[in-house]
Amino acid sequence: MVSPLGIGAKESWAALCAGKSGVTRITRFDCTPYDTHIAAEVKGYKPEDFMGRKEARRLELFISYAVAAARMAVDDSGLVITDENSGRVGVITGCGLGGLRFMEDTIYDLKQNGPRRVSPFFIPMMIGNMAPGMISIYFGARGPNASLATACAAGAHAVGDSFKLIQEGRVDAMITGGTEAVIAPTCIAGFNAMKALST
Repeated sequence: MVSPLGIGAKESWAALCAGKSGVTRITRFDCTPYDTHIAAEVKGYKPEDFMGRKEARRLELFISYAVAAARMAVDDSGLVITDENSGRVGVITGCGLGGLRFMEDTIYDLKQNGPRRVSPFFIPMMIGNMAPGMISIYFGARGPNASLATACAAGAHAVGDSFKLIQEGRVDAMITGGTEAVIAPTCIAGFNAMKALST
């Protein structure tokens, strides 16, 4: 688990039981002109703790969070994925907006410097299905693989669909959950315009 309350299930659970809040003033960008100045940012996350430095640089934050959370979940579960069982282990994640911040940065680069300056990693870093894809690559899980984009219900939807696959006997285990990293100017502005955030 990677959450605004901590890195890992134990740290997050302890903070929750202690009544701590993960909501603080936005630090990822200057929120002064926005109606909303608070968000639940993940603090203290070090992607290098869960993957190589080179990979950490190439993955958008929502993908990195998903890989890290999956790594902790698999370790906690005791699941061992082998060549023999890999086809019976799948991955489904939920993600509403994907690499929105990277898209913002790329649009800026495109306008300032032209199309040749757009990173070849732009598409892979932006699309939601890279989260379950990277988890599958890391663990060798070759079963069903999907990303669901059902807004705020995406993570719960992923867990539900994973449960059904196990219940139907199509898989033995699923790595599942939700991932998001959209504390970004366009996201906050858009939700403010909808009057959907605390101010």
